[in-house]
Amino acid sequence: MSRTRTAMLAALALVAGASGTALAADPGGIGTAAVPCTVDYKVQNQWDTGFTAAVTVTNQGTAKSNWSVKWSYAGNQKVTSGWNARISQSGADVTAANETYNGTLSTGGSVSFGFQGSYSGTNAIPATFTLDGVTCNVDDGSGGPTDPPDPDPTGPKVDNPYSGAKVYVNPEWSAKAAAEPGGSRIAGQPTGVWLDRIAAINGVNGGMGLRDHLDEALTQKGSGELVVQLVIYNLPGRDCAALASNGELGPTELGRYKTEYIDPIAAILADPKYASLRIVTTIEIDSLPNLVTNTGSRPTATPQCDVMKANGNYQKGVGYALNKLGDAANVYNYIDAGHHGWIGWDDNFAASATVMKEAATSEGATVNDVHGFIANTANYSALKENNFTINDSAGGKSVRESKWVDWNRYVDELSFAQGFRNQLVTTGFNSGIGMLIDTSRNGWGGSARPAGPGATTDVDTYVNGGRYDRRIHVGNWCNQSGAGLGERPQANPAAGIDAYVWIKPPGESDGASQEIPNDEGKGFDRMCDPTYTGNPRNGNNMSGSLPNAPLSGHWFSAQFQQLMQNAYPPLS
Repeated sequence: MSRTRTAMLAALALVAGASGTALAADPGGIGTAAVPCTVDYKVQNQWDTGFTAAVTVTNQGTAKSNWSVKWSYAGNQKVTSGWNARISQSGADVTAANETYNGTLSTGGSVSFGFQGSYSGTNAIPATFTLDGVTCNVDDGSGGPTDPPDPDPTGPKVDNPYSGAKVYVNPEWSAKAAAEPGGSRIAGQPTGVWLDRIAAINGVNGGMGLRDHLDEALTQKGSGELVVQLVIYNLPGRDCAALASNGELGPTELGRYKTEYIDPIAAILADPKYASLRIVTTIEIDSLPNLVTNTGSRPTATPQCDVMKANGNYQKGVGYALNKLGDAANVYNYIDAGHHGWIGWDDNFAASATVMKEAATSEGATVNDVHGFIANTANYSALKENNFTINDSAGGKSVRESKWVDWNRYVDELSFAQGFRNQLVTTGFNSGIGMLIDTSRNGWGGSARPAGPGATTDVDTYVNGGRYDRRIHVGNWCNQSGAGLGERPQANPAAGIDAYVWIKPPGESDGASQEIPNDEGKGFDRMCDPTYTGNPRNGNNMSGSLPNAPLSGHWFSAQFQQLMQNAYPPLS
């Protein structure tokens, strides 16, 4: 299915101007004509000389074991690369044929693929599409039903919820930011609202609950569009590899997760009062990749992660959340996708996408419940390393051989998010999925930011001298010393990226630097202790964390001040 989840219903392909979407009109919804196939062709991102597009084909005819879709361009568009289909072009004529793994197309079934192309002048959407020689989106005269079944009954969704929309400013976070010296410079930025325990739904210690935030969002919305960003974060056995962010539910308490946490949230989001809001849910940070990287015989394995892999409650919990929350037509689900310094290695990359597909098809969920994925949530990986690339060499060695990169395929979050998006599509997610990148703490500005590449005498000097990310090790994640605010939240910043977002509110701690008794289920993780000398997950290096940190989620003034000081782009 496409990102709009709308089946093409009838007779005429229309060009929807600025959105770049091929839509269909249902003339009266009479239900007397038969449409043998429908094609939804959507331009996702467009720039001066190029674009990316997503195509979804729905077959209403005889089931197929192989398929071929054809169209012709009126302009000079050229397909340069594609995914989920074998795409060829001769002049203006384009043919997209199935791959070996997606040739089956049942009656009523859909298949999606995508591609990147170039153009100059205008980028008009093709007027006519065929599936195995049969013209789609028009009545074939058989008198059958007009409307093909819609795999997602919730109705149309916009391609990118952030496009043309303001984003909700959490007044509670904004007040804390404004109270800090210099904090007024960023107090108006939108940040995520974290629902990290059952009590957060109704508000903790007199604070705002979910309905309070949504009511305030309606006020902020005015007559335009507005996105509200919610973090769904309370899985059973949450964050099995890090004690600082453990949660209130035990490994087997899936029932409580469903009935006491997800169901109440879903009921609130489904309230017609909030139907005009675009609600983005980021689903279960730091969960699914743990099942790949921290289980079994891996040196980073933990008993807690082995338990969660065995009982399947991470996949079941995520699937249930996707299914229930996605029932509201204005909810856009984005699954957490880790970051390049976690799953960018060959052993983790495709395997993590497979686990995410398992979750997205559990507990009644389908891939149509997934609008996209989010990378780098609450992490520090640089958005774009401009001083070296994965293909560089220095001192006779590849950058991949440096201690910092350590054979990873990626050196920054933008290249990772774009690459992982392609892997997710290959794994079976819809070709129209978009990515978010959390840039709240990955700016790495200030006096320590390198002005250019390191010396080429050897590969470590080259990489370490030029990298913006100044962490001791890419595995360090807790309250990192030297970090700064990153790119400000913005929509459509790069190909395949729906938005840069601040899901982790700057100034909220990652975890306590020493043990603090609490009733929030949060343990003490030595990775938040600045004196800790490390473990296999960070190459047995120092933790690089700031001292005197409070519990995760609590306000950390010293960190907030550091983030402003080291912001990149700098604050004015």
